[in-house]
Amino acid sequence: MTRTAATTPPSIARRGVCFIISAPSGAGKSTIANALRAAEPRLKHSVSITTRAPRPGETEGVHYHFRTMDQFREMAERGELLEWATVFGRGYGTPRAPVEEALASGHDMVFDIDWQGHRQFREALPADVVSLFVLPPSLPELARRLNSRASDAPEEIARRMDAARAEISHWHEFDHVIVNSDLDRAIQEARAVLTAARLRTVRQTGLADFVTGFDA
Repeated sequence: MTRTAATTPPSIARRGVCFIISAPSGAGKSTIANALRAAEPRLKHSVSITTRAPRPGETEGVHYHFRTMDQFREMAERGELLEWATVFGRGYGTPRAPVEEALASGHDMVFDIDWQGHRQFREALPADVVSLFVLPPSLPELARRLNSRASDAPEEIARRMDAARAEISHWHEFDHVIVNSDLDRAIQEARAVLTAARLRTVRQTGLADFVTGFDA
């Protein structure tokens, strides 16, 4: 069935959303973020910076931007990274320029990062960040999910559970919180948060011109 002009939603210019999803390991943040990327064509992918060497099959600018540690530190000092961290001697971060360009052109971006990265994003882009924290139904269920992976030793799972408790203590810093007891529902709720963020009056930069056109 062909849609008429009267039923086709108008295109209104808007500023993009920087959608941050955080959760303890095993709660489902990466699964939810990947589901959003697959379902939402307007979500742009951010290519991170790393100081580790490329792995076989990895391409510069596609999988990562590969930089030396000195280059990485200089970028951080110049404010060219929205968030960054050093993990086991390797630097990882999000370049600022591509994100700001995407937001200005009306594209949204989703990031599955920890609470520390969320804080850095919030400080760097306070007007653009919408954040979501994903809780497990319970700590025993989280432990069951980690054990079901059958890829980590008991000591590693114990370490992850300790880290999960620390991560969960920051839930109150986020704009929205969901409990991932059912993955399909959690994905729907995450999409609802993203949709609401897109529709905020302040983000729809073209609304004034659109409404003015009513009297044209």
